[in-house]
Amino acid sequence: MPKDFPRSRRVADQIQRELAEIIRLELQDPRVGMITITEVVATHDLEHAKVFFTLLDGAARAPEVQQALTRAAGFLRTRLGPRMRLRLTPQLTFVYDASVERGAALSNLIDNAVAEDRSQRPQPPADTDADS
Repeated sequence: MPKDFPRSRRVADQIQRELAEIIRLELQDPRVGMITITEVVATHDLEHAKVFFTLLDGAARAPEVQQALTRAAGFLRTRLGPRMRLRLTPQLTFVYDASVERGAALSNLIDNAVAEDRSQRPQPPADTDADS
């Protein structure tokens, strides 16, 4: 049975907050633009952290943004180190998180199916209350 590593989760949450701020305020790469860091998963020994991100303008630019973030990983790690005050700053790996888009697509499919079902179902006759 695997052990639960609450410290690694707490550190990952802190990395997520700090990286979001560093990217927003200090990263000058125009290819990155507006991103959201959705999750950070750190290994239990805190040597590696996988950073999941989404884009506000869709998945079309995901490879370009991922490459820009990967190239900036050293800079981000350098800025992250003093903020985290860890003995070892984790290696950062960036991964595009498509779950938000998949969720939106599934929600759209469900909405379309419900609308189609309603349009094919016969409408009940209008209830007219005539004062008799």
